[in-house]
Amino acid sequence: MPAMSEQKRTPENDGRDFANAAWSVPSYILSGILVWGGAGWLLSRWTGVYAFIPIGVILGVGLAVYLVYVKYGR
Repeated sequence: MPAMSEQKRTPENDGRDFANAAWSVPSYILSGILVWGGAGWLLSRWTGVYAFIPIGVILGVGLAVYLVYVKYGR
């Protein structure tokens, strides 16, 4: 299967590409929050320092936004 950038642009593909992006952007954000926030929660439970939870959530959002920029922003 050719990469997304190598596919021929047709009206049928344009709608699907937008729909895929519309679902994957919030998915990246949500998974970043859950994975890195969960890692922060586990680290907080282990160390007893509860500052790791917001640090993990902020780190997850930041990395997810960066991934969205790399994938769709260029």
